[in-house]
Amino acid sequence: MKTTFVAAFIAFLFIACHAQTNEKSVVTENKNADTIEVYYFHYTHRCITCNTVEEVSKQALKEYYGDKLVLVSVNLDEKESEAKAKQLKIEGQTLLIVKGDKTFDLTNDAFMNARSKPDKLKALIKSTIDPLL
Repeated sequence: MKTTFVAAFIAFLFIACHAQTNEKSVVTENKNADTIEVYYFHYTHRCITCNTVEEVSKQALKEYYGDKLVLVSVNLDEKESEAKAKQLKIEGQTLLIVKGDKTFDLTNDAFMNARSKPDKLKALIKSTIDPLL
């Protein structure tokens, strides 16, 4: 019984926090080619890892860029988020850095490192954004 519960719980977490894609960058359309935008798309009900991805990403942006860059948190369960999600082709929890026609998807690395190696996630965010400045 206990083994079944543990297996079901792990399966639930895996499904609930499924990263969207393995791709590092995807081309999308963005009207302002000079602006760097950082988005974290999520659902209303989130696990500890989902919350940690958002928190570590915010910390990294604040630590490295002060008030120049902020994380835009987008709740996919809200009706007003549909247009942005559709524009960026988002279907699930996703951490994106967008500049011009380039989109960098850090989702997989974010979910793998946010809780266990937050400094690694922060370094990835920095190494992705610095060349764009």
